[in-house]
Amino acid sequence: MSSQIRVLTEVDDFFTRESVPYVIIGGIALQWWGEPRFTRDVDVMIMVKIGKEIEVLKKIFRSFPPRISNALSFALKHRVCLVKSRKGIEIDISFGVPGYEEECLKRSIRYKINKISAVRICSAEDLIIHKALAGRQQDLADIESIIIRRGKKLNTKYIRKWLKEFSGLLEMKEIIDRFEKAWKSRKGKY
Repeated sequence: MSSQIRVLTEVDDFFTRESVPYVIIGGIALQWWGEPRFTRDVDVMIMVKIGKEIEVLKKIFRSFPPRISNALSFALKHRVCLVKSRKGIEIDISFGVPGYEEECLKRSIRYKINKISAVRICSAEDLIIHKALAGRQQDLADIESIIIRRGKKLNTKYIRKWLKEFSGLLEMKEIIDRFEKAWKSRKGKY
């Protein structure tokens, strides 16, 4: 079993046992929806009730060693918990907020990682939204690879709705442009 598969199994086992809704985002989800590429870490988004963050973080730290010394205060301030698996693979656990990220969890699918294990990964549309928000050069290439692979199966209305909302909220028109540019360049090629 590859080390990433082991980590995904650890993540699924932990969050399922603790009844914490989670979804895999980032490079692992890209392997399903787009052009697979090497990724070193595992990105997870969880949904925790307001006021329960410390309780959940303490449970996380009992199962996954923190990567930094002030992990609890860092996680509370930045809403990202930096831990590692038993084998030392980095895991970034972000705390979702009500609204869009609840929708992301609802739309997630079970992705079979081997004959006996499956994990929750975000939808292709939600992965595009995450990538458009991040906006790094690699994220733009990832958006295009998802479009190439999924093409007309993508729910562009859903993508545009959330990108428009984030664009207005963050006052960053380029968030929408990141998707539209990739969509237009691939239109008719799938």
